[in-house]
Amino acid sequence: MNDTTSKTFWPIALTLAVLMAATRSHHFASVTHLPDASWAVFFLAGFYLRSVWAFPALLGLAVVSDYVGIAWFGVSDFCVSPAYVFLLPAYGALWLTGRWYARHYHFRVSTLPMLALALLTGATICELLSSGGFYFFSGRFEETTFAEFGARLARYFPHALEGIALYIAAAILVHVAFGLARPGRSVEDHGRGAH
Repeated sequence: MNDTTSKTFWPIALTLAVLMAATRSHHFASVTHLPDASWAVFFLAGFYLRSVWAFPALLGLAVVSDYVGIAWFGVSDFCVSPAYVFLLPAYGALWLTGRWYARHYHFRVSTLPMLALALLTGATICELLSSGGFYFFSGRFEETTFAEFGARLARYFPHALEGIALYIAAAILVHVAFGLARPGRSVEDHGRGAH
């Protein structure tokens, strides 16, 4: 199991919150050309942050970030519709798959396929709920068909996967660097799954 302690909770929570706020509504991300990190943030929060309050706090931050982007930075409100509520279960899927992976995690390469499975499962459910909810229930599309929704998935989902993969790869590098740098721990300890 991942061992986030009270000493590491707040630095990790703050880092994830800043990452989401900085990339979410493209008011900062457009300057740096970074993709939205929200999907990765919810997955990583599920993995690292044991407190169940972290999930609603991040949901609140997402809503506030969207509001600030729309109200103050001229971000389009096209995506804000009755379907906005689908973000709750969509992000919940990422959170839960992050928590599932945390329960099965050991500091070794052999858990990477499990990480890939958790990420793909969470991202797929998130995409189906968020994009499907928006496509079918936002009222932005006059006629909806499953065929057109499938074409939209094929067009947009790979880009979403690229975005989450970018942030998770960076998180893996940071995680490994901090894991190997822990005092009193050797590579052999990590190889046996101590953490």
